Parts: sequence; C-alpha cells; structure tokens
Amino acid sequence: MVKSLLWPLNRLKEAPSLRPIFHHLAVWAALLALALDVYLKDSGLQPPTERPYFRYFLVLALIWLVIAPLIVRSPELKAKALAKDNFYAVALLLLAILNVVTGKYTLIPAIFFPTPDRVLAVLVEDFNYLILVCLYASAKLLLAGFFSGALAGLITGVAIGFSKPAAYWLNPLIKILGPIPPTAWIPIVLVAFPTTWAGAVFLIALAVWFPTAVMTGSGILNVQNAYFEVSSALGAKRIYQIFLVGIPAAMPLIFNGLFSGACSSFLTLMTAEMIGVKNGIGWYINWQREMLSYANVYAGLIVIAISFYSLITLFFKVRDRILVWQKGMIKW
Repeated sequence: MVKSLLWPLNRLKEAPSLRPIFHHLAVWAALLALALDVYLKDSGLQPPTERPYFRYFLVLALIWLVIAPLIVRSPELKAKALAKDNFYAVALLLLAILNVVTGKYTLIPAIFFPTPDRVLAVLVEDFNYLILVCLYASAKLLLAGFFSGALAGLITGVAIGFSKPAAYWLNPLIKILGPIPPTAWIPIVLVAFPTTWAGAVFLIALAVWFPTAVMTGSGILNVQNAYFEVSSALGAKRIYQIFLVGIPAAMPLIFNGLFSGACSSFLTLMTAEMIGVKNGIGWYINWQREMLSYANVYAGLIVIAISFYSLITLFFKVRDRILVWQKGMIKW
C-alpha cells in the first residue's frame, strides 16, 4: 500500500528536469515546517518557552540536510542517505503538522499534548537531570540485569545442550517458569530482596534468561554430530567441544535469544523502575505523569527511544562482527 501511495512521487523523481529538486524532498519539508512555524502565530493556549527550540531544531536539520551530501564522499553512504530522503521528509512534515495542531491552533488538549517547543525545551533545560542522572541510573540497572540474565541463560542453555541429566531437570523448570511474565514476580520480589534495586536487576535478568537459555539449548542441540565426531577423532576434549565447537556453531540462535532478551529487558526495565527505584527514565516518566507535566513525559519517551535504538544498533554491529562468516547466508 505504501509503495502504491509513493508511486506518483517516484515517477516525478524520475523526470530529468525535476530530479535535482525531488532528490531533496527532506530539504523542502524542513523549509515548509520552518515557514509554518515563523509565519503562523501561536494560539496563546500553550505555556511559552524561553527560546524557539523547535525553530532551532528545524534550522539545524536544514543545515545538516544541505551540508551532509557535500561532506560525504562515499557513494555508498550518499546512496543510503538518498534512499531515506522520503522518510526524513515525511517525519519533518508530521512534526510540522504536530506543531500547527498543538501550538498554532491548539486543536487538542494542551495539558496532554504539548508543543514540540516545550518538549525540546525539557531536553535542553533539564539535560543534566534527565540525561546525566536518570539515563545513567537506567543504564546501570539495565546492564547489570542484562549481563546477569545473559550469563545465566548461556550457562543453562549449554547445560541443556551438552548434558542429558541437566536437560532432564532444567527443561521442566524452563517450561514452567519461562512463560511467566517477569513483572508478575513483583509482589514476591518486593519481599524477597533487601533492596528494590536488587529486585529490579532480578526482574530484568529473568526477562533475558528465558529466551537466551531456550535458544542456546536449541542451537547446541541442532549442531551436526559430525562436528563433534571429527573434533573427538582429532583428540578434542569435552571442554574444547563446548567452547570451540558447540557454542560457535550455535551462535546464530544464541544471538536470536539475546536479541529477544534485550527487547524483553527494555520492557521490564520501565516497569521495574516504577516499583520503588528512586532514579531512572521509567521512574522519571511516572513521576512527571503524576505531576501532569506531559512535556517531560514525552521528553523521557524520546530519550528512551534514542537510547534503545542505539543499544539495538550496537547489538547488531557486534553480531555482524562475530558472525562475519555468515554474511549473505541468513537475512535478519
């Protein structure tokens, strides 16, 4: 459906006389958004900000869209940027519409839908607390839970894959405890752990442990027996077969489990921070929601989106580096 909607636009872009213009739709979108912000008067129903942050954002976006193609020398990067031109244009147009609806005419309740200016003002003026304090607290909690859960999941999966007695005892445990949502353990966690921070780490680790254990065990069990037979014939001991044959061969499925665990850990982090942790992005959003400061709520959501996007991107970079031998074989 999206392709059919963009078909007339793509046809126009193919016209030689119009190609230079339509290859920079994002630039025109930024100019339109800037013009609407400058020439339309504010409704006066939204609390004003000290500076026009949305206008600054549009100017910076416009400068970047114009200068970036001149700076980038790589044809590959230029092609990637050009392929995303439609996406950037639509995103800027949506921001322009949001600015008109909230700030210029206030067609929706101002208390729940602040202007882009107010949201950006929070990101700039509350940077020290929102980013340096809350984001740092969330990152520390997330990393502690993720690595604990990933390590426990790998150990469990390896035990299931290489030991029949371990599989006999652990498989029923995984089938019973694994499907239970980590947040369902909150009542028990609140009384079982000495601090809410330790309890939150446990919940995140639990969210990562289940998919990692299942996919690691499945990956090792699906490794061809010929690999182990050849290594055994060459004199390899059990420890060698585990770390240099079984785990490397199961890496694609292990990364699938870690990816699922990472996504679950993000969801659990937001809930875990609302059970008594005194800092963090999830706690910040909940606090600001109770104060009816929805500009701060949206700013927190933006920080979450950017942070989690960065972590997932880094995760895939690490995966591609480790599984470089797999390039072109499996499509994610």
